[in-house]
Amino acid sequence: MDALIPTFEAWRVTRLGSREVIDAIVQPAHRGPSPELARALARWPGAHYWVDATREELVLIRPVGAEARERWVLHLVLAALTVVCSLAAGAALTGAWYPTVAPSPFGPYVGAAVAGVRFFGEVAQGAWREILAGWSFAVSLLSILLVHELGHYFAARRYAIDTSPPFFLPVPPTLSPIGSLGAFIRLRTPVLDRRQLLDVGAAGPLAGFVVTLLVLVWGYSTSEPLSLGSETTADFVTFAGRQIYLGDSLLTLGFRHLFFPDAAAVYLSLPAFAGWVGAFVTGLNLLPLSQLDGGHVLYALAGRRQSIFGLLALVALVVLGRWSPSWWLWAVLALLIGGGRWAHPSVVAPSRRVPPRRRWIGWLCIVVFVLTFVPVPFRL
Repeated sequence: MDALIPTFEAWRVTRLGSREVIDAIVQPAHRGPSPELARALARWPGAHYWVDATREELVLIRPVGAEARERWVLHLVLAALTVVCSLAAGAALTGAWYPTVAPSPFGPYVGAAVAGVRFFGEVAQGAWREILAGWSFAVSLLSILLVHELGHYFAARRYAIDTSPPFFLPVPPTLSPIGSLGAFIRLRTPVLDRRQLLDVGAAGPLAGFVVTLLVLVWGYSTSEPLSLGSETTADFVTFAGRQIYLGDSLLTLGFRHLFFPDAAAVYLSLPAFAGWVGAFVTGLNLLPLSQLDGGHVLYALAGRRQSIFGLLALVALVVLGRWSPSWWLWAVLALLIGGGRWAHPSVVAPSRRVPPRRRWIGWLCIVVFVLTFVPVPFRL
C-alpha cells in the first residue's frame, strides 16, 4: 500500500468482511498506468481494476485476516453422491436399472423418499455395477453443472471475492430423473459494484452454455429419429419404462431440425437428454429474478429497474403454470432463494455502473436466455 499512495490524489478504504477495498483517484501523471504504478500493481496481493476508460478511478481489493477453512470433506461427499445419483438416473433412462418405490400409507412422495434412502444401501451392496450404464449421462450433465459453477468461482476469485468451492445437490433417482438439483457456490464477502456482479453472475451460465452446446452436438449425433405421426412431434426419453416428452427451446428445436429435419420425433440419447437438461437449467437460471443469475445480470445492467422485470417474470411463470404446473414450483423456489423478493438486493456501490465496453456480456446472457428458455418443459 505504501508504494501506491504517492500515485493517488485521494483514496478511501472500506472493510467488507474478510476483504479490504481501496477506492482511489489516481494522479493524472500515473493514469497510463505509469511505470511506478504498474510495478506497485504487479506486487499488489489481491485484485485491481480500473473503473472507467480514462483510468482515473482505480479499485483495489485484498484479503485481510485469516482465510476461511474450506470443508473439503463435505464438498467431496456431496459430489460423490451426485455422481452416484446421476449414474443411476442415466441407467434408469437406458432401462438397465429401475428405481424401486415402496408403497407408503403417507403417499407416493414419502414412498419415493424412503426408497431413495434404500437406494444408497443397494448401491453399496453391489447395484453400482448396474448403474454404470448411465455413465454418458452423468459425465455430460455433471460437466455442464461443474463448468457453470467454476465460471462463477473463477470470476469471483478474479475480483478477490471470498467464495466457496461448488456445493453439489444430489437427489436419489426415485425422486428425480436427473439425479441432481444442480450446484451452487457461496460468496462470503459482499459484491462491491455492478461490474463485479455482472462478471460473476454471467460467467456461470455463459461457461455452462458452451459445454451444453458441445454435449448437444454429441447427443443429437447419437440420438434416434422416429416416424410416429405428427401428433407426437417432440424430443422424448424413457425413464424406468415411462415416456417423458420434452418441450422445446429455440436451441433444442434448432438442433432437432439440423440433425433430423424429417423426423416426427426423436428418441434422445443420454448425452442429448443431458444437454437438454443443461439448456433448461441455463434458461431457468437466467430468469431475471432476485438472486438467480438472470437477476444478477439484469440488476448490473439496469439497477433498480430490475425489480420491474422481476415482477413481470414472476407473473409470466404464474401464467405459464396453466400449461405446465411445474412453473408454480419454480416460482416459489425462486422467491425462496431471493428471501421472498423478486427484486435484487443492492450491491455496496450501486451508483457505479457497468462500463459500456463490458455491457455486451449482459446482452449475450439475454440472447442465451432467449435461446434456452422452455415455455412448457414436460409432457408425460
